[in-house]
Amino acid sequence: MIAETVCSAVSVAGLGIAAVTAYRKRFLAATRLAAYSLVPIGLVMTGVVGWLADTAFSVKAWAGFGVLGVAWLLFMTTRAVERRSVGTRKERKEAAKAAQREAVAPAASAPSLGQGARPAAKAEVQAKAKGKPKAAAPTEDFSDIEAILKKHGI
Repeated sequence: MIAETVCSAVSVAGLGIAAVTAYRKRFLAATRLAAYSLVPIGLVMTGVVGWLADTAFSVKAWAGFGVLGVAWLLFMTTRAVERRSVGTRKERKEAAKAAQREAVAPAASAPSLGQGARPAAKAEVQAKAKGKPKAAAPTEDFSDIEAILKKHGI
């Protein structure tokens, strides 16, 4: 009963302010004020205000809000734990792509992991062991850099 009276008073005051604004030749602002001031009386007429008043003073409704709060807290906690342990969705996709690339070209990432020697270094060792002079090798060996770039998909 009190809520309906307050909403009606707010609507009447808002319509009065809208009338004064229209008198000052600011019709767009007056129309906007009239629209805002009609909302409270519309809520009273539809019964929303009565429902809110009944909900505000209901112990059962507040217990329901408490249960919803606990559910939300549990949901957010599980999401936070999942994000900390597994990583982001982007990291999971990158890990899956890296595993797929590793299956396709396992030797591509071997130099970056420290497994085995570089192919040019193996050739030099074999050439020295056989006593043959090594072939004209380039002065700079970029095979390990190429392997790292391939590993990262570049």
